Amino acid sequence: MMTVFMFAPIAVPLLAAIAYAAAGWRLATVWAGAVSAGLVLACAVGAAVEVVHSDSGAFSAGQGVLRADAPAAFLLLVVGAVALLATVATPAYLAAEIEAGRATDRTARWHCTAVQLFLAAMSLAVLAADLGLLWVAIEAAVLATGFLVGQGASRAAAEAAWKLVVICSAGLALALLGIVLLGYVGSDVDGVRIAVVLLVVGFGTMAGLAPLHAWLPDAHGQAPAPVAALLSGVLLSVAAYAILRVRAVSDAALGPTFGRVLLAVLAVVSLLVAASLLLAQRDYQRMLAYSSTGQLGLVALGAAIGGPLAIAAVLLQLLGHGLTKAVLFVGAGRIRQLTGTSRIDGVRGLAARHPMLAGAVAAALLALLGLPPFSLFASGLGIARAGFAAGLGWLVAIALLLALAIAIALIAHTSRMLLGEPPDSPGAATGVVRLPGSTTAALVGGLVVCAAAGIAAEPLATLLRLAADTLVGAP
Repeated sequence: MMTVFMFAPIAVPLLAAIAYAAAGWRLATVWAGAVSAGLVLACAVGAAVEVVHSDSGAFSAGQGVLRADAPAAFLLLVVGAVALLATVATPAYLAAEIEAGRATDRTARWHCTAVQLFLAAMSLAVLAADLGLLWVAIEAAVLATGFLVGQGASRAAAEAAWKLVVICSAGLALALLGIVLLGYVGSDVDGVRIAVVLLVVGFGTMAGLAPLHAWLPDAHGQAPAPVAALLSGVLLSVAAYAILRVRAVSDAALGPTFGRVLLAVLAVVSLLVAASLLLAQRDYQRMLAYSSTGQLGLVALGAAIGGPLAIAAVLLQLLGHGLTKAVLFVGAGRIRQLTGTSRIDGVRGLAARHPMLAGAVAAALLALLGLPPFSLFASGLGIARAGFAAGLGWLVAIALLLALAIAIALIAHTSRMLLGEPPDSPGAATGVVRLPGSTTAALVGGLVVCAAAGIAAEPLATLLRLAADTLVGAP
């Protein structure tokens, strides 16, 4: 059974991609993407149950090519959950784009095909038994993402796609060099240090960490809303997972200090960049992208602190961030379709005309800011507690001050969009507009799961403890 749980998350999206490529955008296949993501999530749940109740805590398949342990099972849960939200919202989003003349049936067909290829690649990356296969899977996901970002056929979309492919491929080239170097240096300490730096910076590029984060706002700003949700909630999470694996290797070979310093620097720089750029942001999709850099900065902070509590909080942070960003980007996509603009100053009075949409976006923003009962409150508290316990209270204080600046900027921008009188702008929808049922399901479902993960300790807590112990090498 465990072999099925490991191969199905890769095979099912590939079959769905073939179905879309062969049958096109038809009613018979319009929900194939959501069914595929649901099966990936079901396999993730099954893998998590098997791992928690096994004596070894890990399973291999495919002659050792694939491996599922507690961290992999947890990340597969993140991939499946975020993908399910994004794919449930996709049919209504694409139908609205086609109706408005911004997309065609052919575009929708290849959009769904590429999304499924992306999902298969991300599942393979999580279940890969070594860093080399993980690297190959992430590179494949980058290529699929490049098409998805550039499908708008505008100059801005093409530039964003090329920037994503070029910068991320450059980062992955550094990571590949680190993997090769790590395999050849043996016990040479200086060589291992260089390899770890290359790996962390390379995968950090994919995670949207500064200073190689420039692809992130352009890609999120130009990508279709469900794709932006996958970028922020899945691609960044898997890249962060790769960094956690590298941190485990670094600690075993070099001790905790080297990895701690490297990740702490990236964390503070990322939070500082996000805070400074958010203050003057004028585009709400780019605003959400820069907030991802800040959120992944907190993930890097937790990874720098280390220890079971911090790593468990980091994993929970990835889940909460993925769910919250899926809700926010799905909501942002609907806002853009209704208002005809992605500029913050072009959106006013959402609460008056679109109360359901405005309520979901407001709740997701509160979740993103780490307020209870959502899981980002529990994960943020866990990172802070671990930091003070490790004697890094000064680092936690700096991060909290920068996070406060990010929160103020997000509240200031979003409140202007939600409140006030709605403008009578050309292309904007008038009157109270009901959301499509699938969009409502994605918005509400994401918020409910995020809140449940913050309130209910079990059974998620057991998996988190086992995953954290695995990553820190605890007995």
